[in-house]
Amino acid sequence: MAVKIRLQRHGKKGKPFYWVVAADARSKRDGRYLEKLGTYNPNTNPATIDLNIDNAVQWLHNGAQPTDTARAILSYKGVLLKHHLDGGVRKGALTQEQADAKFAAWLEEKAGKVDAKKDNLSKAKADAKAKALAAEKAVNEKRANAAAEAEAAAKAEAEAAENAAAEEVATEAAAEEPAADEATEETQA
Repeated sequence: MAVKIRLQRHGKKGKPFYWVVAADARSKRDGRYLEKLGTYNPNTNPATIDLNIDNAVQWLHNGAQPTDTARAILSYKGVLLKHHLDGGVRKGALTQEQADAKFAAWLEEKAGKVDAKKDNLSKAKADAKAKALAAEKAVNEKRANAAAEAEAAAKAEAEAAENAAAEEVATEAAAEEPAADEATEETQA
C-alpha cells in the first residue's frame, strides 16, 4: 500500500483549514486516513502549523511520500531534517546526541526567524495604524477649520444683515420724523 503524507481540507468556504495526515494514496482527498499528524492554518500570518514531528518522521522512515505542499510544511517544521539526521545515525556517521544537538540548534534558529518575522509584522501594522491615525487627525483638523471659517462667515453675514436692517430702520425712522413733525404742525395750526 502506497502511503502519502498530504493535506486534508477542513474549514469553510474562503477560510481553509487543513489537517496533515498520512493516508493511502488511493483514498479520497478528504476521505479515510491512517493517522492525523497535525494541522495547518494558512489564514494567519505567519501560517500556524501544529505538527507531531516524531510521528511524521516515523511515517517517513516507513516510506511515506509527502505531496509538494506537505513536503514544504514538513521542511518548515524540521521533519525532513530530523529524518535526514536519523539516516546519518543509522549509517554511523554521527551519534544520536550529535543529531539531537544539531536538530535543537536548528529549531532554535528557526524560532528566532519566526519571532523576527512576527515582530516585523506587528511593527508594520503599528506603523500603518499610526500613519492612518495621523491622516485622520489631519482630515478632522481641516474639517474643523472649514467649519470654523464657515461659522465665522455666517456670523459676519448675520452681523452685516443686522447692521443693514438697523440702518434701514434708522433711515425709515429718519424719514418718518419729518413727516410726523409736519403732521403735528398741521394739527397745531
